[in-house]
This record gives sequence, C-alpha cells and structure tokens, in this order.
Amino acid sequence: MDVSTERVPQGGGPVLVRRRSPVPLGLREMLKARLWQSCTCSTQRAWALLQGLLPATRWLCQYRPREALAGDVMSGLVIGIILVPQAIAYSLLAGLQPIYSLYTSFFANLIYFLMGTSHHVSVGIFSLLCLMVGQVVDRELLLAGFGPAQDGPGPRDNGSSTNASATIAGLRPQDCEQDCYAIRVATALTLVAGIYQVLMGILRLGFVSAYLSQPLLDGFAMGASVTILTSQLRHLLGVQIPRHQGPGMVVSTWLSLLRNAGQANLCDVVTSATCLAVLLAGKELSDRCRHRLKVPLPTELLVIVAATLVSHFGQLRQRFGSSVAGDIPTGFVAPRVPDPGLMRRVVLDAVPLALVGSAFSISLAEMFARSHGYSVRPNQELLAVGCCNVLPAFFHCYVTSAALSKSLVKTATGCRTQLSSVVSASVVLLVLLALAPLFRDLQRCVLACVIVVSLRGALRKVRDVPQLWRLSPVDALVWVATAATCVLVSVEVGLLAGVLLSLLSLAGRTQRPRATLLAQIGDSGFYEDAAEFEGLVPEPGVRIFRFGGPLYYANKDFFLRSLYSLTGLDAGRAATRRKQRGLEARLTEGDPVEGVDPVTSTAALVPTAASFHAVVIDCAPLLFLDAAGVAALQDLRRDYGALGITLLLACCSPLVRDTLRRGGFLGEDRGDVAEEGQLFHSVHSAVQGARAHHRALAATDSAL
Repeated sequence: MDVSTERVPQGGGPVLVRRRSPVPLGLREMLKARLWQSCTCSTQRAWALLQGLLPATRWLCQYRPREALAGDVMSGLVIGIILVPQAIAYSLLAGLQPIYSLYTSFFANLIYFLMGTSHHVSVGIFSLLCLMVGQVVDRELLLAGFGPAQDGPGPRDNGSSTNASATIAGLRPQDCEQDCYAIRVATALTLVAGIYQVLMGILRLGFVSAYLSQPLLDGFAMGASVTILTSQLRHLLGVQIPRHQGPGMVVSTWLSLLRNAGQANLCDVVTSATCLAVLLAGKELSDRCRHRLKVPLPTELLVIVAATLVSHFGQLRQRFGSSVAGDIPTGFVAPRVPDPGLMRRVVLDAVPLALVGSAFSISLAEMFARSHGYSVRPNQELLAVGCCNVLPAFFHCYVTSAALSKSLVKTATGCRTQLSSVVSASVVLLVLLALAPLFRDLQRCVLACVIVVSLRGALRKVRDVPQLWRLSPVDALVWVATAATCVLVSVEVGLLAGVLLSLLSLAGRTQRPRATLLAQIGDSGFYEDAAEFEGLVPEPGVRIFRFGGPLYYANKDFFLRSLYSLTGLDAGRAATRRKQRGLEARLTEGDPVEGVDPVTSTAALVPTAASFHAVVIDCAPLLFLDAAGVAALQDLRRDYGALGITLLLACCSPLVRDTLRRGGFLGEDRGDVAEEGQLFHSVHSAVQGARAHHRALAATDSAL
C-alpha cells in the first residue's frame, strides 16, 4: 500500500502519516471480477467447493477412530434410543402418523452428518416446530372438508363429515384420504421452509438470526411450551374435544376441557399420573447423578416399553376404551413431489418456521462450538438445515432443526463428531424396518406424558425472569410480551410481536442515548464525564460534548436538544435572532447572546453572556451517520459560526470521516485544510487546537 507524504501534525506530539487508500473498483469492474472468479474452474477449486458444501469430506479424512469412535458410537446409540419414543410422541403435535416422524429423524441425521459444521448438535424433530406444523395441518384439513382434526397417530375418520363447499371448491383431493392429505400439507410446508433457509444461506443471511435475541427465543419457547402442554391435556385425560384453531387457542382449549372434564377416561388418567411420576423422577435422578452416570437413563424408552406391554396384555383399548397409537407400518414409502398448489397456500406459514428453525440451529451450533473450542459457519448451517428440509420433503418428512435437549445428551455421552448421527440414524432405521409394529398398543396418553416432560426445561425458564428484570427491564419486557402473546393469541403472532418489540427496543436505545459534558482529568490528556466523576477540571472557554450513540434521522433532534441544554446555548435560535436584528455574523467579546436554561431544553430563552468560544464533539461513540445526521452537523456549524463559536470533531472513525466527506461537511480530498482544521484524533488535541485558534483570533483583534 502506498504511503502519502502528507503529515498530520498533532499538537507537537507524534506525527501521524496517513496511508493512501487504494482506488476502489467501480461497480462494473467489481461485478466483472467476481463473475470471472466464480466462472474459473479447476480441480483444486472444485474440491474446495465440494468440501465447503459437504464439510464431512474434510473432517472424515482426519478422523481418529481410537480417540473418537467409542464416544461417537455410544452417543449415537443413546440418541437413537431417545429419538424413537420422542419421534412417535411428537407426531401427536404435528397431527401426523408416527411413521413420518421416524422418516424425518432418519433423513435429517444423515443429511446433517454430511453438511453440518457443528460436531455436537443433534438435528431432528423439535417440539416447537411440530406444534407449528400441526396448526397448519389442522387448518388445511378443515379447509379441505375433512372432519375435526385429531392429534397424532391412530385411526382417523377419513371424511365421514365432509364439507361439501370445500369439495366443490376443489380444495379436497379425490385420491387422498385424511392421513394422506395431512402429510401432503406437511411436506409442502417443509419444502417451502427449506427453500427459504437455503436461499438465506446462499445470500449470506446467517446474521439475520442474530436479531432473534435470547430473551425473545426464551420467551417464545416458554409461550410455545404452554401451548404444547395445553394441546396435550386432552390426551392426558382421555377427553374427546376438537383441536381448536386461530387466536385464543389456549383459552378455548381450557374452556373445552373444563366443560368436558366429566368425560375423562379413568384408565388414561391413572396411566398419565403414573407415567408422569416415573418420568419426572427419572429426569430428576439423571440431573442429580449426571456426573456419575456415563449414560443418561433411558427413562422414556423404559416407560414406553412397559406401558406398551401393560396395554397389550391388559387389553386397555378393548376394556376401557383407551386411545392407542394404532398400526405403524414398516419400510419406506415411494418418494413424492410436494403439491405445488399446497406450497402456494403455505408460503406465509413457512416464514416463521424457517426463522425459528434457523435461529435455534445457528445459536446451538455456535454455543457448542464456543464451549468445545472450534468454529462453525452460520451460512453453511443455514444450508445444512435447509437441505434437511428440502430433500426429505420428497420422502414424506416434515420440518426439522437442532434440538437443545438431545444435543446436551449427545455431548454428555462423549460425542466427538457427527459420525454419531449415522449411528442414531441406524437405530431409527432398525425401528423402521422391523420394530415399529410393536408400538401398536401404546396409549396416546403415554406419548403425551413424554411430550409434557420434555417441556420441563423450557417451562423452568420462567424462574429467570426476575434476574433478567434486574439486569435489563427491556429484555424482560420482550420475554414476557413474547410468551404472553404466544399463549393468548398464537405462536406465530407471538414470534412476530417479539421481533417487533426487540427491534423497537433496539431503536429506542439508540434514539435517546446518554449525552454528557466532559472535563479534564488533572493535567493529563484524558477527559471524562463531569457529572459522574468529582475533581475534574473544566476547560475554560471550551465545551466538550459526548453523544453515546449513532447520529441519524431518529435522534438528531435529541442530539441538538441535549447539546443546547448542556452548554446553555440554543445556537439555532440565537443565530436566527442575530440575523433578524441585522447584527454582524460573529460576536465581539461581551455581546449578549440568548441561551436556554441548562436544566431543561424547552425553557424559554433568557439573555446570557457567551461563556465559551469552542465546542468539541467527542465522536468516539458515534458509530455511524446518515444524511440527516450530516445535515444536523452542517446546520450546527453554520449557527455556531454565526455566533463566533468554533465547532471541532474528535476521535472520528474512518466510516464517520468518509460519511462527512461524502455529505459535504469536509472537502472532497483527504487531508485538505478544511478537514485538518475540524477533525482531530483525540479530544486533547482538539482542545489544544481550540486554544490555539482562540489565541490567534485574540492576537488579530488586538492588532486591529
């Protein structure tokens, strides 16, 4: 890089030599260079591209079986054992048959093994996404004229109460029954959500998930968990009520449960109470003894196996009318292209699914990467999760993402690489090919118990709200508002409300940042807030102003009000009245000017004497400027100039300097006289420059 011969004096201190920036390429040249680079093909470039898209091809070459194989096999087996009962249970939330949950778990593990950059994340079915899928499936079933939707597995009423108007409208397919249509809706929704995620990865939009803050995600998880818990109460009690849709679903479900509480199935109630007690006790025991246990207790699997045996030999369905899972077929179904018509209908529904899945997957991947000392690529994570939805959508699967609970188990059982996902997929494959029919007599209330117990961690997050309130009331408000909206309205609206409230809180924090006057620390060259620290020395005749945020259209008026209030001079009004009176542009010493009460910026102007000759703005916290901010500084310089006051800027970042130059506040060329007279690299050098300028003006006036 070339170095200019121009030297920037800094008040007698070290001399700064500005580097000459390279001439930027024009838009046409830049696009041409990138196009040529992307079209250049070679063996090395093709291999690098393959390794970028399939990270497994890179780390598999360096795999060390002696160090990692035992941990990967153990964690894969444990996750597979946990995954099977969870997959069957979560089909209740999605409103689909259990076989499709097993398909989803199988394909998601294999695809993420090839494309994921995290070594420890477990990708598969996720309760929050299953709930959102189930709501869309139920809505489309009702619109297509099918009967009231049922939760999850088991035989359905495949159209005994058909809506004739929906059939005439062509929404109901003639060659597809209710179960078939439900999975068609789910696969169409999954494909659209996956396309969104893949496009986000291609367009390098991995940073978008950062705007879903942790309080927002925790509040969303809490609200969605309450919604999931409410949806499973009907199965815990064995009550036959329709699955409500639309705003207020939680409240409507509770009212229906209270009205039909007398119809509860005693067998299901006893089974639910027993299973909940065993599952909660097993979870507590695992948590307390997790340092002693190398492998977590497979409580869910043990409960499901025992409950299936009791239901089968006790004939609970025939004797007590208990609802069971029903037939679960084995093997794979032929692939099918998702319905384009349904894809058009769920275009908007797929947006929150894509955002939630992306946010949880990227945040979990980054969390485990930090704790284990490696890095992940957010954009590649988007591609991986997107492909976990796009490709399996053709094989009767629905939306997946990373799941925290299984990822924690994966880490605790010694996982080293994503090879453990292949082992988990093998366990699921074994169930798909041979063991699935064994769960035929499993009661639905047992599956609901598995779902409810899995919500334990999310529901416990309510205990973090008091600490969050003490730390940041704004974040606590986002948490509570998101959770309450999810419960009282719907999970989609809750997510939207949380995002909007987070963005508004972010805008509010930048709209009214802290503004202070600085004073010198003794005889040093450092300056601090005069209102916060005692014993600071104000600079005579110079006001040093610090604005703790960006200067843009939303806070430019607050910037001026703060400056006028702290300095005691409304420069805009004073300059206007001077001009109206026909006085000279600059003030002579002792001339009266008009200012404002420093206590409030809205006070009436009162006559006062000009007690300063320069204003220094500390721009170190000034992250960026927009056109309105530059215009505000230009007007401020003009008004101060009319009053004979010098405006100087200190500690401007290169971005701020370039914006000032492009906005016309400075000269067109770097290092010109206008720039060097107004910009300084430190507050102390700006104060020294103001002193020198005032002495020069005083000497000129005395000579005249």
